[in-house]
Amino acid sequence: MTADSTARSLGNASSPGILFGKRGALPAIAAGGLIAGTLDLIQAFILFGRRVPLVIAAGLLGKPAFHGGAATYILGVLLHFFIAFSVTAIYYAASRRLTFLIEHPLVCGLFYGMAVESVMSYIVLPLSALHAKGPYTLHDVLLGLAVHMTVIGLPIAYSVRRFAK
Repeated sequence: MTADSTARSLGNASSPGILFGKRGALPAIAAGGLIAGTLDLIQAFILFGRRVPLVIAAGLLGKPAFHGGAATYILGVLLHFFIAFSVTAIYYAASRRLTFLIEHPLVCGLFYGMAVESVMSYIVLPLSALHAKGPYTLHDVLLGLAVHMTVIGLPIAYSVRRFAK
C-alpha cells in the first residue's frame, strides 16, 4: 500500500488523489463551471446573437469593447467562464457546511440559479462599466430566472453532488 493510497483511504483532503481524482473540489468545480458556462453561452448566443462576448467584455472595459476585435471577444469568453467557475466554487464551498445542497440538488440548484441571476442583474451589471440597470420587463425577468435556474443552477448542483461526495 503506497502513501498516496493510504491517504486516499483515510480521506486526507490534501492528498493529490482526492483533489485531482474522481472526487473533490477541482473535478466538481471544473465540471460544473464548464457545463454551466457552456450551456449559458449557447443560450445567450441563441437569444442575443454572437456578439454576447463583446457585451461581457464591455462590463469590464466599457462601451469601447463593442468595437473590439478578436482579443476583446476572447476576453469576453474568458470572463464568462471565470464567472461560471466562480459561482460553481461558491456553491461547492457552501456545500461543505450546508449538506442539504448536495442532498437536494434539484431544489437547491433551481434556487441557486435564481440567486445567480438576481445577483448578476441587480448587483453586478449596475456596478459594471456598462452601468446596466432597469427598468426590467416582467418577461425579461422571468426569462432570465428560468434560463439561469436550468442552465446554471442545475448543472452546478448536480456536478457538485456527483464529484464532491
